[in-house]
Amino acid sequence: MHVSQREQRALGRIFAILADDLSERDVRLALGGALLDLLRADHFASFVWNPRSKRFDDGVWLNMSAQNLACYDAWYQFHDPITFALQARRHATLVSEVLPHRDLTRTEFFTDFLRRDGLCWGINLHAFDRDCALGDLRIWRGAARSEFEPHEKHLLDLIEPALVASLRRAHAAGSRAPGRDGHDPAGCAVESALLSARELEVAHAVLRGMTDKQIAAELGLSVSTVRTYLNRLFDKTGTNRRAGLAQWLARRG
Repeated sequence: MHVSQREQRALGRIFAILADDLSERDVRLALGGALLDLLRADHFASFVWNPRSKRFDDGVWLNMSAQNLACYDAWYQFHDPITFALQARRHATLVSEVLPHRDLTRTEFFTDFLRRDGLCWGINLHAFDRDCALGDLRIWRGAARSEFEPHEKHLLDLIEPALVASLRRAHAAGSRAPGRDGHDPAGCAVESALLSARELEVAHAVLRGMTDKQIAAELGLSVSTVRTYLNRLFDKTGTNRRAGLAQWLARRG
């Protein structure tokens, strides 16, 4: 993997941040500016999934309006067609890999939330310690820019181990101790263990209204395998129809 001199400098800054003794929130905020430089991006946001409240909390951001983020906190995170699918990947993933860009632009999430701050092309990385979600990195470019490329995914994946170690260290230092803000790392496994990463991908495809054949084509599975996953989802969520599964997933937030 070739890394340019500019990227080497940006990576050096990132690894210095991750080696520093920062709080969990400060790690994510400091990373934001360095990641915009590394990936030649325009916008950054980061949240932490709280399995107890079933919502993304403790947001930090750059080049996004506080008013628009308040709308995300109150409404759009519960009507989000991409983030859980991105989270399920557990590695750097282009938004267009979980929802084609043309389909994304037709959603309320894009037209009434993302587009208000000029967000168009996205890439995410979600950090986990086993089954506990430590925090995410959501990086976006504007409409006048180009889509992120595989090389930029590799750059994000390169920093993932150091990111996990840094956030884990911040947890251990008590920067996000249980009871301080309702986020308890020890409770993360309960929610995450309910559905596997692949089951979450299938469930979110159902939420988007895709047929079994469409899901199979998108995820590279056979139709019979998709139906096996659907039966498991029905069993685990206590639903017996696609509509019920979609409602369950929407309530989960």
